[in-house]
Amino acid sequence: QVQLVESGGGLVQAGGSLRLSCAASGTISSINAMGWYRQAPGKQRELVATITAGGSTDYADSVKGRFTISRDNAKNTVYLQMNSLKPEDTAVYYCNAAVRRMYTITVGNYWGQGTQVTVSS
Repeated sequence: QVQLVESGGGLVQAGGSLRLSCAASGTISSINAMGWYRQAPGKQRELVATITAGGSTDYADSVKGRFTISRDNAKNTVYLQMNSLKPEDTAVYYCNAAVRRMYTITVGNYWGQGTQVTVSS
């Protein structure tokens, strides 16, 4: 099995910063793309940022210039540094990873349990 465990969420004032972490564990052979998504109350889950195994990144327009995604392949961990936070960034943030498990050739899509980020005005 594969588990993704997020940490680092919390309550912060507008303009503040938070850093999210997501560690993957289990019977992992390799991890392709990793990413962060978020879901605000009453809204659909949306892409925040993704990063490939080689380090190429992509961001939602709403977070460009404020958020930075990075990863540590040796630790199977992805990070999201969030600066200049706004109240509209309030959401549950989910980690996602495309993982090839040991002894398989298929790649599975895995999700973390989510971590709450609340930005007060």
